[in-house]
Amino acid sequence: MNDDFATAMRRALGKTCANDPVSATAIIQEALARQTGTAPSAPDRSDTVAMRSGDPFASLLRDGCKPCSGGGLMQGLQLPSRPAGKEIEVPEGAHYESRHHGGPAGSRHYTLYTPTDRPAGFAGIVLMLHGCTQSPDDFARGTRMNEAAEIAGYIVAYPEQARAHNIQSCWNWFRPEDQARDQGEPGILAELVRDLMAEFDLPEGRAFVAGLSAGGAMAAIMAQAYPDIFAAAGVHSGLPAGAASDVISAFAAMQGNSVSRTPQGTIPMIVFHGMADTTVSPVNGDRLIAGSGIETQHNGNGRTWSRFITHDGSELWRVAQAGHAWFGGDPAGSYTDPFGPDASAEMIRFFEKIAEGESSR
Repeated sequence: MNDDFATAMRRALGKTCANDPVSATAIIQEALARQTGTAPSAPDRSDTVAMRSGDPFASLLRDGCKPCSGGGLMQGLQLPSRPAGKEIEVPEGAHYESRHHGGPAGSRHYTLYTPTDRPAGFAGIVLMLHGCTQSPDDFARGTRMNEAAEIAGYIVAYPEQARAHNIQSCWNWFRPEDQARDQGEPGILAELVRDLMAEFDLPEGRAFVAGLSAGGAMAAIMAQAYPDIFAAAGVHSGLPAGAASDVISAFAAMQGNSVSRTPQGTIPMIVFHGMADTTVSPVNGDRLIAGSGIETQHNGNGRTWSRFITHDGSELWRVAQAGHAWFGGDPAGSYTDPFGPDASAEMIRFFEKIAEGESSR
């Protein structure tokens, strides 16, 4: 981020603290226009309510004066209000239960899906990190990950981010204290996975992490911080690890203006991003997957998409005309797109491929 942009963000924060959100929006739009070379649109001073609640600018404007709360910035990754979904149903012999994890790094509630018994044991475990305003039930319902995991024999853990730790229930991906190994939220999540692997006697190379939006950004952090625990990662509509270090840079990263060149680690990754995503710029998906490879074109279930496969087997799925939502999801959950590729099934397929490769070495 250049100095002019950072200065503009600080001016916007000042206007916010002075209770002048319209001027703050104008400053941000002008700064972004200079970055992209496009003309800024004039804010409508008669529609401040809509501005405060419906677009990425709302994040900085609502709580921009108190970034340490973890709430303001993350409004930009906000998902719709949780729909009142039906009870999570599981097959006979499977289990879906609420649990609590506590350890040296901290504690979180989580929900665990255990598939029906397998004679040879479970295939592995997937740590699923929800997006802002979501709950484990909402995320499980919307992604249909339990169904995909049942077919393949995977355990799924859904940690819950409490409002006490982020007012919008977002994983704090943009804070330095929550981006490093063995501290903050990464430390808590890693301890949880280690405990579950020991409980279910899972071998190394059978743990995976995935997430949506803010949860996708945290999944990228976990992949970078713990390549010894996770064999692969799935990031849906998220951002790279190290994309931001504070509120201002996080806002810029969401708009695609991050200048971070933090290496994304060595484990394979499958990434999904909608090319019409206005909440988290699609360029963030490109930044997660680097290197040479082969790209193919596909269509089905009401969408067209490209699939780019790199030399290490990582995959980037770019879905045309799709927004900030989980592809192939159940409308009973929040922020889902029932069209396009089945992201959950493809993630499990990808994880199985990586696990099989590990076991053959």
